Order: sequence, then structure tokens, then C-alpha cells
Amino acid sequence: MKPQTLFTIMGINVQFNQSGLIGTIILWLILTGLAWWLLPLSTGQVVLFGVVATFLHWFGEFLHQMGHALVARRLGYPMQRICAWYVLAAGLYPKDEPPLPAEIHIQRALGGPAVSLLLSVLGVLLVGVLRPSGGLLFYLAVFFALENFFVFFIGALLPLGFTDGSTLLYWWPKRGAGSKQ
Repeated sequence: MKPQTLFTIMGINVQFNQSGLIGTIILWLILTGLAWWLLPLSTGQVVLFGVVATFLHWFGEFLHQMGHALVARRLGYPMQRICAWYVLAAGLYPKDEPPLPAEIHIQRALGGPAVSLLLSVLGVLLVGVLRPSGGLLFYLAVFFALENFFVFFIGALLPLGFTDGSTLLYWWPKRGAGSKQ
């Protein structure tokens, strides 16, 4: 199934494919189950936690990708599409993009983790503000802070073959050597 464009922002098509829909449903079920098992919330609050946490997951992923896109645009080699698959997304650049120096690839790769780190800090501040009241909003803030730090910042920097860390590992030794791709 061809990815469906949800909207366009800054000339970037934001797309969702069938695996993204399936991944979203599975993620919602997992987050709802974990909330039911771990959090002292009512049944309605548990279901709401699952829905909102799933939305926060995609919001954090979208902002991570927009971090890449903003850096890419500033460097003059913009992103073309963001495509969601399973529970993650990928920023896609034009196929006819000219060969680029390593420094461009490195800067574009660092744009997403930088935004995710900022979101983590904002999440921690929100946790501090909401801690006295506890409850659903507090747990959602904890989820947002932890996910942005561990999944979209630390996880993105791990060299797993499809992450920003893999891009950095590939291009870092090539800096200043005139290597382009």
C-alpha cells in the first residue's frame, strides 16, 4: 500500500503507511496495558493514558523529524518527505540530491536528536511542575520526558543501521576529506 500524505508542512509531505497504522494500534495497546499494570489510575484514565501517550509518541517523533528538516533546509539541502512506518518515521531526501560533504550529512543527522533532547528537558520541567498533583497529567509528562530522552535522543544515536547514529558513524571519519555523497 502506498503511503498516504496526511499534510504538508514547509514543503515536506508527512506520510503514514499501513504499517504505521498497525504499529500505532499495537503501541496504543501496549501503552494502555502498561498503564493498567503499573499506574494507579482508573480504567477510563488508563484508556485515556494509552490514547494520549500514543499521540505524544507520534508528536515527539514528528518534532524529531522536523529537527532534521529544519537543519536540512538551513543547509540548503531540504528534506522531501517524512514517512511513518510501524512506530517510527524516516526523513527522506530527494533521490536526485547531489553528492554532499560529510559535514552536511552529520549536521542533518544531529538535528533530530537535538530537538528530542530539548523536548526531554521540557518534559522534565513539566514533571517537576505536575509532581505535587500527581495523576494522569503527571504520568503523561513522565512518559513524554522519558520517551524523548531514551527513544528519540539516546536511541536515535545508537548505530542500529537505520538510525541517526548509523549516519554519524558512517560520515564522521569522512569529515574534511572532501568525501561527498
